[in-house]
Amino acid sequence: MNERIKSAAAFEEAKQIIPGGVNSPVRALKSVGTTPLFVRDAKGPYIYDIDDNKFIDFCMSWGVFILGHNNDKVSKAASDAIFHGSSFGIPTLAETTLAEKVRESFPSMERLRFVNSGTEATMSAIRVARGFTGRDILVKFEGCYHGHADHLLVSAGSAVAKLNNASSAGVPAGFTQYTVVLPYNDTEALEKYFAGNGDKVAALIIEPVACNMGVVPPTHEFIEATRKVTQEHGAILIFDEVITGFRLSYGGAQKRFGITPDMTTVGKIVGGGFPAAAFGGRADIMSVLAPEGPVYQAGTLSGNPVAMAAGYETLKQLGEPGVYELLEERSNRFLSRLEKIVEGKGIQVNHVGTMFTMFFNDQPVRNFQDTKKSDQERFARYFRNMLDRGIYVSPSQFEGNFISLCHTDEILDYVLKSIEESIE
Repeated sequence: MNERIKSAAAFEEAKQIIPGGVNSPVRALKSVGTTPLFVRDAKGPYIYDIDDNKFIDFCMSWGVFILGHNNDKVSKAASDAIFHGSSFGIPTLAETTLAEKVRESFPSMERLRFVNSGTEATMSAIRVARGFTGRDILVKFEGCYHGHADHLLVSAGSAVAKLNNASSAGVPAGFTQYTVVLPYNDTEALEKYFAGNGDKVAALIIEPVACNMGVVPPTHEFIEATRKVTQEHGAILIFDEVITGFRLSYGGAQKRFGITPDMTTVGKIVGGGFPAAAFGGRADIMSVLAPEGPVYQAGTLSGNPVAMAAGYETLKQLGEPGVYELLEERSNRFLSRLEKIVEGKGIQVNHVGTMFTMFFNDQPVRNFQDTKKSDQERFARYFRNMLDRGIYVSPSQFEGNFISLCHTDEILDYVLKSIEESIE
């Protein structure tokens, strides 16, 4: 068992000045019944806390570090960029260079703009879609998370589509009156809503693989239907690939599934570990953005040169031959063995590519209502058991875990052994 005396003291100190002691709620580890780690440094697959404990990391900054923590070439690219200046609020060549790299991997993003976070990217993409179509209604899916913008903090109370109240205090009802929530993986509900209301819908936004209720893959019929109904009714299809982009393939989920959305948001990996994201799409849609068009969006730190340098080096490495083939081979071996370990033990393993979630659930998990039937207390015990064995899995039953290039077969073998012990 790892002693975390210094981390516990640091958490108490942080709570005196930072609300809840953390700058993002899940970091508090409240749902898993323990106190958070305070990280000192990280390298490859490992994080080290201020108590000098070493952990194999499967959160990887929520999927960011597909190359591993503190990759030498990425760190050098960032430090070299800092030497020339950390921010200008004036254009740099690095912005165009990375934009070209993103478009190379996501051809559907004919034109794109950088921002600082996934929340900014999705918020901006939706504004552009509304400005382009002249319509108001946004369709999203229950359990899909697209950042904490007011109009996106909405969750359906049932499997019936309806206009919803916000799921967070501080959001006026008027901010969400044009947000409609439909059940994920329910093709019939999707088609029925668009049949009656499609001409009023500005955009449909979806995580092509749900990652924020845990990893929940779409059925082929369902993900195809998102493209079909939006095309039929002149609505904009937005793929939120903040997590799946550059993780499921060099061209994200849209390449993996063979579906071309009208707009895409990417984040996480695109910044190489620095705050960066992007939104983009068809050239005619993106032309409504100021200063070219009437839709306003701005940001002093957008296209930050340090983030651009780190992002470019990351994508450069990911674009090398054989990278994704190696990732898939390693992940498939691990996940097939994991499925055998948990068989008959009330655990469902949902996975796509290098992303997976272990749901402590007797039944298959296909949507948000299914995820909510999972045994959160059992997951919390599992999390603590894994932590005692030096493994940091994503600290929520409703999040994904991420396999990266730095997770060697030897490391994955140890993790499998630890999982087998921890679920008993």
